Amino acid sequence: MRLDKARGLLLVRWVHTLIYVVMVAAIIVLLIAGFTGRAGVWLWVSLGLLAVESVVLVGNGMKCPLTALAVRYGAEKGYAFDTLLPEQLTRYTFRFFGTLTALGLLLMIFRWARVIV
Repeated sequence: MRLDKARGLLLVRWVHTLIYVVMVAAIIVLLIAGFTGRAGVWLWVSLGLLAVESVVLVGNGMKCPLTALAVRYGAEKGYAFDTLLPEQLTRYTFRFFGTLTALGLLLMIFRWARVIV
């Protein structure tokens, strides 16, 4: 069964939005762990998800493969064409969440190295 373009694009947008929300949650978990020093299963799940996302992005030239799929289904180019989220939330995604991820990782490294008690 082949999806028509409109349904295919809607499916890609839903999946991409779900992944976006999950990855934001993973970054929040990382930041909380970095600030509090708490580690547990959710931190390890978050680190795994962030690692997978990083490999996918680096392997795809720092572009999300779902973006190309959205274009294939007829999405117009822009900042918010491949998710259901408003442009204000997605325009600076890499810069904003990349910075937060780096901050969380640095805090965790400092904690694990016992620089922060």
